Amino acid sequence: MLSRDGALRYVALTAAHPSQTGRPLYDRSPQSHPKMLNSDSSDSSKTALHALLRPESIAIIGATGDSNKLNGRPFHYLRRDGYTGRIYPVNPKYDELDGIPCFPDVDSLPETPDLAIIIVAARRVIATVEALGRKGVPVAVIFSAGFGEMGEEGQRLESELLETARKNGIRICGPNNLGLINAFEGMTATFSQYAYEPPVTGPVAFASQSGAFGTGIAALARSQGAGFGYFVNTGNEADITLTEVLEELLDDDRIKVAAAYLEGLKNPESLLRLAAKSIQLNKPLVVTKVGRNEAGVRAAASHTGALAGEDAVFDAVARQHGIVRANNEQHLLDLVSAFSTCRIPEGRGVAIITQSGGAAALMADRAEELGLDVPVLSENTQARLREVIPPFGMPGNPVDLTAQFIAEPDILTRSVTIALEDPAVHAAVIWFQLMHGFVDELVEVLIELKRTVTKPFVVCWLAAPPGALDRIRDEGICVIGATEPAIDIISGMASYGEARQRLLEEPRPIELAHVVTDDNLPVPVPSLHARNLLVKADMPLVAAELASNGEEAAALGAKLGWPIALKIESPDILHKSDAGGVQLGLTTEEEVRSATDEILASAAQHSPNAHIDGVLVQPMAAPGTELVLGMRRDPIFGPIIMFGLGGVFIETLKDVAFGRAPLTKSDVSQMIATLKCKALLDGARGLPSVNQEVLSDALIALSYFAVDHPEISEVDLNPVFANADGLIAVDWMVLSTEKR
Repeated sequence: MLSRDGALRYVALTAAHPSQTGRPLYDRSPQSHPKMLNSDSSDSSKTALHALLRPESIAIIGATGDSNKLNGRPFHYLRRDGYTGRIYPVNPKYDELDGIPCFPDVDSLPETPDLAIIIVAARRVIATVEALGRKGVPVAVIFSAGFGEMGEEGQRLESELLETARKNGIRICGPNNLGLINAFEGMTATFSQYAYEPPVTGPVAFASQSGAFGTGIAALARSQGAGFGYFVNTGNEADITLTEVLEELLDDDRIKVAAAYLEGLKNPESLLRLAAKSIQLNKPLVVTKVGRNEAGVRAAASHTGALAGEDAVFDAVARQHGIVRANNEQHLLDLVSAFSTCRIPEGRGVAIITQSGGAAALMADRAEELGLDVPVLSENTQARLREVIPPFGMPGNPVDLTAQFIAEPDILTRSVTIALEDPAVHAAVIWFQLMHGFVDELVEVLIELKRTVTKPFVVCWLAAPPGALDRIRDEGICVIGATEPAIDIISGMASYGEARQRLLEEPRPIELAHVVTDDNLPVPVPSLHARNLLVKADMPLVAAELASNGEEAAALGAKLGWPIALKIESPDILHKSDAGGVQLGLTTEEEVRSATDEILASAAQHSPNAHIDGVLVQPMAAPGTELVLGMRRDPIFGPIIMFGLGGVFIETLKDVAFGRAPLTKSDVSQMIATLKCKALLDGARGLPSVNQEVLSDALIALSYFAVDHPEISEVDLNPVFANADGLIAVDWMVLSTEKR
């Protein structure tokens, strides 16, 4: 096992608040990294965020009394929703608005407000920020558009705006932003049409980088009876980011869940810090991020580079850090509902309680797809169920109650209770449909279950009668309107529970390993030098030596031991087989001489301008399960480790797992669990079993190699032969940005 004496050796990359560094939020220039400080938790930053989210006084720059206009809505909403803080409209056109004094400019304000809302033309925003800075206002929300979203000129204007804010010590949320809502305090500081109706409070903090889609999600939540305690749109995120906002909101005792809609990530460490805080406080973080199918994955020399697209990396990092990823807005709201109302399951065993065999089969299939267990209930549990359900029901799992429970509601109560008491069951889904004539009875049964059982359950009610859903949601019961999504919710909760237990026992480092931004294009490291680097890092590689001609190769073959493999060695030929540059299983000196001549001739014909160093001579390794191990230096999250089935499998199945370096043993276990082919590692279908302890050590060693060598941009070990005794890489490629 690779030891680091409890200390991680890497260069920290932290993102400072712009007003302190004068740099962009995510400055990738190498000279900036050692000096950058994490100011997101500084006193000044916390004060500004607190003022943004819980202001005791608000100035509205550009306010009007006409609630039909965008610049009139915040003033109208704040008064309508009972905001108890002080409101200061600023507009030289008016002396008062609806009985409230209106001030001609910022300098005329009688006090320094906690928060300013800027609703003026883009050309006037910078001067307004300067005035607010002189007044000492800590933070401003900028509704105004016409900045970075408008192309080159807009980006220039946004940079000038940010520089002005820094100089004047004021933080900004936006620009091009529709505001925020603190429903607990009636602080409806937005022009969004979502606020046409007073916001509904709830235990959820929701932030969105998209204004329109964010309000759409909030409106959908309200239509389903769910409330957001906070709703924040961060717009262009010239300064304050979504992750900063949610990190602040997790401290609110009224908040149980954080949710986000992400389009991009300017400050990756802030996301990881937010995730760590959510785990510590047991307030799940649910994220929907666009970009699942990247339109153009960059051309890459290695398998790792080709497969580690932006979304695959984000998905892996999210899973590694306990972030629950939602596929879409409804999935997000379903997860939020479950986390707001249910205990976290302590395992992956699910009981399916239903009146429909078809629904039971559909849910069981979905559970298997997601890696949930649908355990056969114990003999004792089944015996107890037989005493409750009709003789023609099924007590195994799924548990088919039949329609008899409609006439005898106690059947449902007792069946769910008994099933949840089975040690192999950690959560339940209760499925039924319609029931228009039995709403009151069912609602009472569900309320009684909520009060008496200790394990979580989710209700799936198809075509529920009007009003029924509101009644059970009011009782804190999670209800889902479709069959498979109900299982998806159980899976999400179980995955979060597993991640939290893992991360509490073995917390992951938040700091990112050094991200190299080098103008030099990565070039191949000569195979022998690359081998020396990797072997020093405890990576298991087959022996290899370089020959310039057939005679040298034959002599090396005799020295290394028969049979041997020959491979072309050229910095210009990365895919050796494509150039006819590989011959295997050679057993005599004559075969080696002949094969060397053939390889050199084939390589010269394939790549006439290639520089040829000779042929690499290697002893043949014992065959085993073929794996691939690799590393790619992601521009956002730093070094990312990949592994999966190698050889021809990687081209066809592409069944690989990723993890952010440095890895821990629990990281590796979690990566293995995500592979569809994980059963093959145990020796299924005639393949030799893989020593997973040795595999784990190799992946951890590779992850520390990546951390310790920031000049290395990619590593590809494929194939790696693995069996019960260990593993060994027989082919490798290393790319480096270091000038040689």
